[in-house]
Amino acid sequence: MPHVTSVDGTTIGYDRLSSNGPAVILVSGGLDDGAENVPLGRHLAEQFTVVTYRRRGRGDSGDTQPYAVQREVEDLAAVVDAVGGRAHLFGASSGGALALEAAAAGLPVDRIAVHEVPYLLGDEMLAAWRGYKTDLDAALDADDRDEALRLFMRLAGAPVEQIPAAGTDPVWDALRAVAPTLRYDAACLGDGPPPAGRLATVAQPVLLTTGVTIDPHMAGLPADFFGAAADAAAVSLPNARRATIELAGHVPDPAVLGPILSDFYTH
Repeated sequence: MPHVTSVDGTTIGYDRLSSNGPAVILVSGGLDDGAENVPLGRHLAEQFTVVTYRRRGRGDSGDTQPYAVQREVEDLAAVVDAVGGRAHLFGASSGGALALEAAAAGLPVDRIAVHEVPYLLGDEMLAAWRGYKTDLDAALDADDRDEALRLFMRLAGAPVEQIPAAGTDPVWDALRAVAPTLRYDAACLGDGPPPAGRLATVAQPVLLTTGVTIDPHMAGLPADFFGAAADAAAVSLPNARRATIELAGHVPDPAVLGPILSDFYTH
C-alpha cells in the first residue's frame, strides 16, 4: 500500500481506487479506517480519481504524538499533494468536520461534500458532549478502551439494551484497536456547535447531506439531530447547499449518494 509522509513525519497510508478524472479524497469518520467509504468510492470511480486514506492512528498509518487537529489537516494536505495538488473532498460524519477544517485552513481543495456531520446543538446535547469528552479522556488515559467505546455508543444514541452485549460482537476487537482515535474525532468537533467563524472562511461550494431518518443504531438521538446540525452549519458557509435524501442509515448507501456526489462535483 502506498504512503505519504506528513509534516511531523507521520506516515499515512492511502489507496487509489481509480484514475479517471478529477481527484476526490474520501475522509472517514469515527472508528473507521477508511473501509466504510470504499463502496461509495467505487461508485465514483468511473468519473473520478478516487482516493481513500487511513487517518492517523488507524490501520497502517502512524500516530505521532502530541495530537492536534492541525496535524490531521497536514496529513490530508500530504494526500492532496500525492494525487496532484488539488482535490474535491467527501467527509463522512466527523470526517466531514475534518474536511471543513481543512478547507478553512486553506488546503487546495475544490468542492466539499459532507454527510451527517454530528455537530452538537442545544443545552442538553452540549452538556452531554462536555461530559463525554471528560469521561473519554479519563477512560483513554487509563487505557480502558472498552469503556471508551461504550461512552461513544451512549453519546451516539445506541439503544441502552445494545450496549452491554456490544463487547461480544466479532467487530469489537477491531474497534478497540482504533478506540484512542475517538479523542481525535472529538477534537475535530471542538466545542460541539459548528465553528461559525472558521466556516465563514470556506469559499468553496459545500454540499451538506443528511438522511430522512435517524439510523436505528442511533435511535436515542433526537429525530432532527443531523438535519439541524447541517442547517446550522449551512448558515455560516458562504456557498452551502443542503440535501435531505432517502437514506436510512448513518453510513450512506452508495447507490443513492453516489449519483448526487457525481453531479455536485461536476456542475
